[in-house]
Amino acid sequence: MGARSKARKRAVDVLYAAALRDADPVTLLLERTESTEHPAPNDYAVTLVEGVAARRERIDELLTEHSEGWTLDRMPFVDLAILRLGVYELLWATDVPDPVAIDEAVQLAKSLSTDDSPRFVNGVLGRLATIADQLRATL
Repeated sequence: MGARSKARKRAVDVLYAAALRDADPVTLLLERTESTEHPAPNDYAVTLVEGVAARRERIDELLTEHSEGWTLDRMPFVDLAILRLGVYELLWATDVPDPVAIDEAVQLAKSLSTDDSPRFVNGVLGRLATIADQLRATL
């Protein structure tokens, strides 16, 4: 597994734990960084957690609009964490090609969530990818 893939997994772990605790993910990341129980995150994991946290409101609006038949409250926390990360990379990580952002999110869903989650994640991010250029122009 590459360094960025590991960073994505670490970021999803933090986003997931923060959602479970209804806590701020940046604060949780800082607590984990200071703890001896967890290895220090690499810079990209920090960038991802901070980026998702800073844009969470807009990310959640987009997920609400494009998650056909699903509300954020109905989504498993791990799927929501993966989707938030995927939307962040899709729209704000300029050095990550759209297909890579989607594929990495789908791979995370395959390894961390249910059998139906990869298809769901792919569908939501795929819908957003079709309008990503329009969305980026309004950010």
